[in-house]
Amino acid sequence: MMDWTDRHCRALHRRISGQALLYTEMVTSPALVRGRAMHLLDHQGEHPHALQLGGSDPSELAEAARLGAGAGYDEINLNCGCPSDRVQSGTFGAVLMRDAPRVAECVAAMAEAVDVPVTVKCRIGVDEQEPRDVLPDFIDRVAQAGATHVIVHARKAWLQGLSPKENRDIPPLDYDLVREMRRAFPDLGLSVNGGITTLDEVQGFLEDGFDGVMVGRAAYHTPMDILGEADARLWEQGAPARAEDAVLAMLPYIEDHLTAGGRLNQITRHMLGLFAGRPGARAWRRILSEEAHRDGAGPDLVRRALALVPPLDAAARAG
Repeated sequence: MMDWTDRHCRALHRRISGQALLYTEMVTSPALVRGRAMHLLDHQGEHPHALQLGGSDPSELAEAARLGAGAGYDEINLNCGCPSDRVQSGTFGAVLMRDAPRVAECVAAMAEAVDVPVTVKCRIGVDEQEPRDVLPDFIDRVAQAGATHVIVHARKAWLQGLSPKENRDIPPLDYDLVREMRRAFPDLGLSVNGGITTLDEVQGFLEDGFDGVMVGRAAYHTPMDILGEADARLWEQGAPARAEDAVLAMLPYIEDHLTAGGRLNQITRHMLGLFAGRPGARAWRRILSEEAHRDGAGPDLVRRALALVPPLDAAARAG
């Protein structure tokens, strides 16, 4: 979710769900430790939230983890699953599936450095690796090193031959293997990820005994279907969220961002899917897509776009 789940996205998602664990986009340890890019740790207190790190140097990751814990993150996650060209050239992300001992060393250094949980996100394998051989050993090593939770994307990553986009869709999903890992490591927190698009699927995996389910693209593109329903259905807290309420709750945040010199489209690009599947959704997207980048665009533009979306009860009567 690089370039997707930035601080503005997470601010929106927290206004939709108060319970879901939100992850940052992947932040590299060199950017924090060597580049001192502390703005990458900015957040609005969207607890619970996890800092997702990319890197392969144990001491550097330990320092990055300390910075993240000091910034108030509830969990520090090491990404061993991202297949992008950028992470391959930097020897982190899914490339680390080839070097479980190094990952274990990194995890041990991070766990020693912080008091918050250290977790790992991984694939079932990469390239020619046999997942049934690789994955159990990988999970065992990181668990022994101090990882409290592992999130498994149930696809291989093909570092040679497939683009990052193709790696999200083409390699077949192997949920059964991840279920085997659930049974093989009963004392380890284990979540499943990959290809999950509905809360019905989420509930099914939880009933299978998983400790969590990570949803990426569906939660981003259709947030009300996933995050908007999650608190009521999974945590039995309140009624499903309303997109209109999320929009109104974002207006003060937008005002603050603009006052600090930001631009409206930096926030509204994450809001395009709020009304997915509803009458007026196209008009909402069009106005924000075409006008939010303009000088002077602000909350009034958002209100104008919102006025074109019929309330749900009115939409139902019209149907």
